[in-house]
Amino acid sequence: MIARFEVRRRAYLAPDGSINRQLPAFASDTRLLVRLYRAMVLVRAFDVKAVALQRTGRLGTYAASLGQEAVSVGMASAMRDEDVLLPSYRDNAALIWRGVKLEEILLFWGGDERGNRFSGPVQDFPFCIPVGSQAPHAAGVAYAFKLRKEPRVAVCLFGDGATSKGDVYEAMNFAGVHKLPVVFVATNNQWAISVPLRLQTASETLAQKAIAAGFIGEQVDGNDIVAMRAAAEEAIEAARNRPRAPLHRGGHLPARRSYDRGRRGALPSDRRSPGALEGGADRAAEIISGWSEAVEQDGRRAAFRRVPAAHRRRGRALFSR
Repeated sequence: MIARFEVRRRAYLAPDGSINRQLPAFASDTRLLVRLYRAMVLVRAFDVKAVALQRTGRLGTYAASLGQEAVSVGMASAMRDEDVLLPSYRDNAALIWRGVKLEEILLFWGGDERGNRFSGPVQDFPFCIPVGSQAPHAAGVAYAFKLRKEPRVAVCLFGDGATSKGDVYEAMNFAGVHKLPVVFVATNNQWAISVPLRLQTASETLAQKAIAAGFIGEQVDGNDIVAMRAAAEEAIEAARNRPRAPLHRGGHLPARRSYDRGRRGALPSDRRSPGALEGGADRAAEIISGWSEAVEQDGRRAAFRRVPAAHRRRGRALFSR
């Protein structure tokens, strides 16, 4: 035996919302839980509206983020303002959490380049459309942080298909060799566009791909906002404070089919909604249950309210379609 490795899986909430292990300390903060829940509901309502606009020809290409809300919200909520986000094209929730306006996202997908001049932290990267090409950028950003001796972290999100691309392997290898403050997050929705996971990789998990790069990989239930937030906090702070061990966190979505209705038909019946959070800590469960309907209504109103403004601005677009 030369070496032994393991990949751990993190989950706090069962599919029915019950608690299956001791919750992290932040889960006692009911205000934070409601804020996380509200963010997931908002992006879910926005997603529904944006897909409807795209299907009716009022919006250009749009990549749905249905089912990935907890991954993006969990990661973004654990970041500091001075950290740098490098999102994929499905990470609307992460950008919205960090201050990007809904109408700016609509402008971007409507073909207006002003959508890239968003209201979030100016150092954050815009949506990355090519699969996995933001990973080398993340490694470069983290290398700059190391050279400048800045306590900042680059957070790079991509899908399962990106883990089969050379860009991602090279970025992870570079990060491991140079011990960079970067966190890679692979959201596994089981499909790389139209290619199922089993046809693109033989790895038992995606998180284990971090081992070859020389750092930690962990599988996290990507529908569990508590688990995602906890894993994000640990990974980001470890990368910030102990740059000798940059981490890879695999946000795992347990659905066996794609959630993209336009490509694979109806949503799987076992797909969990943000409402699963209602079964969290006792007091939190009461508060979130009471707020659930109001939050969902707020989310729908916020999403719908932004559409007219975006269309007015799009009428003066530099590039429109």
